[in-house]
Amino acid sequence: MFTGIVEELGEVTRVEPGDGVTRLVVRGPVVTGDAKHGDSIAVNGVCLTVVELSGDEFTVDVVPETLRRTSFDGVEPGRRVNLERAMAANGRFSGHIVQGHVDGTGTFLSRDHDGLTHFAYPPELSRYVVEKGSIAVDGISLTVAEVTRDEFAIALIPTTLAATTLGRNEPGDAVNLEVDVLAKYVEKLAAVHLPSAAVDNGGGEEDR
Repeated sequence: MFTGIVEELGEVTRVEPGDGVTRLVVRGPVVTGDAKHGDSIAVNGVCLTVVELSGDEFTVDVVPETLRRTSFDGVEPGRRVNLERAMAANGRFSGHIVQGHVDGTGTFLSRDHDGLTHFAYPPELSRYVVEKGSIAVDGISLTVAEVTRDEFAIALIPTTLAATTLGRNEPGDAVNLEVDVLAKYVEKLAAVHLPSAAVDNGGGEEDR
């Protein structure tokens, strides 16, 4: 589990396509400080498993399903990424519950002088996004300031803009979105008490 508090801004240094898996090598001096083989690290909000370590770089394997469902499709060396280690059991809970399971991709639209930043997002996620609620954008725990059926806005402070990828996004850039998992559990539990048309009570989420 993660909290959506980015520890450092890393960089993809190598992309190695393979048979059924793409291998990414990511530089991150902070997150590699105590990392071990098999540890989980969130890379732009995607929970990935460390398969190799070398100095201040770690390697992860990304399967086609993950590429298809996230903004990693077409990733190239030099891309900056938000990094967070899995939360320690005795750690301070500073953000919100983030699983690293991407629900969909959105699009960075614009940012004004006050830091109000707008994103387009898939309409099927609209029922989970509420004003003053939590959402993870590229792994960053953020509070929704405004929301419509297909757009939402976040008021970003200068520290977030400087310390994460959101200060570097250009209009049209894809971002990974993870809605608040508590909303999905509430929906699932409430489904039996609601008309069938009101809630899609399908199967569980696939791993992202």
